[in-house]
Amino acid sequence: MEPTLAEHLAVMVDVFREVRRVLKPSGTLWLNYGDCYATTPNGRPASAQKATGSDDRTFRDKPMSTIGGVLKPKDLCMIPNRLAIALQEDGWWVRAENIWGKINPMPESVRDRPAGAHEKIFMLTKSERYFYDPQAVRQRRSSDEDANGFRGGSYVGGAPGPRKTTGNVRRARDEKGGAIPPNARPHSLSDFEARHGRQYDGRHLRNYEPAPIGVWEMATRPFPEAHFATFPPELAERCLKAGCPPGGAVLDPFGGAGTVGVVAEALGLDCTLIELNPDYAAMAERRIAALRMGPDSRAALRPQAREPLPLFAGAAS
Repeated sequence: MEPTLAEHLAVMVDVFREVRRVLKPSGTLWLNYGDCYATTPNGRPASAQKATGSDDRTFRDKPMSTIGGVLKPKDLCMIPNRLAIALQEDGWWVRAENIWGKINPMPESVRDRPAGAHEKIFMLTKSERYFYDPQAVRQRRSSDEDANGFRGGSYVGGAPGPRKTTGNVRRARDEKGGAIPPNARPHSLSDFEARHGRQYDGRHLRNYEPAPIGVWEMATRPFPEAHFATFPPELAERCLKAGCPPGGAVLDPFGGAGTVGVVAEALGLDCTLIELNPDYAAMAERRIAALRMGPDSRAALRPQAREPLPLFAGAAS
């Protein structure tokens, strides 16, 4: 384990250089990487704990040492951004910075900063031109968002949900109550579709989803064997549908609990996972195997409840 942030970033650049080597020219990389705050745990740097063999945690679930560099105690390390910039400097195209907004975030006992409730997902590419399918992840609007009286059925001022705003209310009738002239500009998506008798495909709309395209509001979804770095299957599904053609191949160099593999299996994609931790690798194998089984076989794999123990030794049952 690398003792400093700079060394860790250098290793990650080397890892993703190998990923780029095996990636198709039309392929994409979706990078979800956790962040942390700079600190010196228990008065000792993380590197010292690692050297003594007393710390077997991975980089993502321990504080970053403040030794060296510009990081100060309590600094946000901004690892995802630093890694994206380092990969950009190594030749990757950084095409988008997406935000996974957690609608059920874990509470934090902090009083001097906002609690964290999001992670970043960077979209990177190997080439200037690549495969990307926006229609595969397009979401339909709710009826309220398309209702007349709201600006094009989209969000106003960045806030979710329909909102009446001065100057944005649809002018369905003129001041005297008459119908809007046939050649007048339509003021909503539904108005446009009603006039032209067809559904607009959204090619020229900035916001045609329930949220801005780069903000994904998704709940975390734990499972019985979850470890610290799990993310919801919906997040992996969105990335795979947008960045991988039907029947394509997927590589996850940090397989973890196998969520990407589970989603790829469900989508009919060929997936390769790489995971150094044997416990996580076994966990991923079980999850993917369960997906291929029938409901009865999956039920047999679930952990069985243990026999209840008496409250006191020797107590009568």
